[in-house]
Amino acid sequence: MAPQHDTSSFLQLNLLDWVAKFLDGLFGNTNDPQSFYQTASDWWYIFSIASFAFSALLLLGIVYSMIRFSQLAEDEQGLLRDAEHAYRTAHAAASDNTQWPQILAHVSSDDPNNWRLAIIEADIMLDELLDRLGYQGASIGDRLKTVDPHSFHSIEDAWEAHKIRNAIAHRGSDFVLTKRAAQEAIARYQHVFEEFKFI
Repeated sequence: MAPQHDTSSFLQLNLLDWVAKFLDGLFGNTNDPQSFYQTASDWWYIFSIASFAFSALLLLGIVYSMIRFSQLAEDEQGLLRDAEHAYRTAHAAASDNTQWPQILAHVSSDDPNNWRLAIIEADIMLDELLDRLGYQGASIGDRLKTVDPHSFHSIEDAWEAHKIRNAIAHRGSDFVLTKRAAQEAIARYQHVFEEFKFI
């Protein structure tokens, strides 16, 4: 009676044989250490070149993304400036003295949309004030960076209030604005305007 072969052992031997042949084809004769190391070194060199090229492509992609993000941010700031300019033009007939009571009325209401409007209008007044004071820059933030704290004592109030306006402008309805936060922002604008007798 012929001996029966164990099927699992047979498959394991065939698998090991196939792996050995694959390695021989890939790295040369694995029984010859010098040939094996030379082939492995060649493959490692090719892998290193490919990795470097792939990394360079990723780096270029990151740089391109950063440039595009910066351009989009500038475009967004331009659109906001245009919208604020249009608003200013439309309300040019109103004097500062009539505009500020409207802002206070907006922030005192129970409508969150009015709170947002109050901050946006107060920020437009801040923009006008900085223009009158002669500060240069493409945006309010750029102008505030040039301010000398010794001649602009409420600069911190201006920054903090302007940050709230930016959150409203950039995050929209995702930014949760409470009435208390809105009133605090308007109070900060008021400190600035009172310092320069703008209201």
